[in-house]
Amino acid sequence: MNPIDSSLKVEIGGYHSGNVPPLLHEIRHALRNLLDNGETTTIDLRGLPMAPGEQQQLLEILGKGEVSAHLDALGRSEIIESSYAGVWLIIHYNSNNEVMGKFIEITRMPAILEAQTADMEESLATLQMRLEEI
Repeated sequence: MNPIDSSLKVEIGGYHSGNVPPLLHEIRHALRNLLDNGETTTIDLRGLPMAPGEQQQLLEILGKGEVSAHLDALGRSEIIESSYAGVWLIIHYNSNNEVMGKFIEITRMPAILEAQTADMEESLATLQMRLEEI
């Protein structure tokens, strides 16, 4: 794992929020909590006070892992595993390709990728009908 440098700061126009290191510590604690208790954590990046450039710095530190997925449902969504297993970046876009939500999800599998029970029940019924036709 990459060490977290507590001196990380982004300064643009003499301003920085200093929120990158505490956010990385929050992600570390959430990953520990996932491993110890199975609890997932979601962090809304659009709801955090960050100076210009800090969000990009955070995403560069997290890096990209081996898994990514794209969904098309009421707009496009990107699901990107970071270089830290269990830490995911989720971005939702509207039909005009504007970012509507940007989250870091600490979980084994992002909820948006899990099959919903109602969808699986409908699929089971459809498959059963298809098998009866054969």
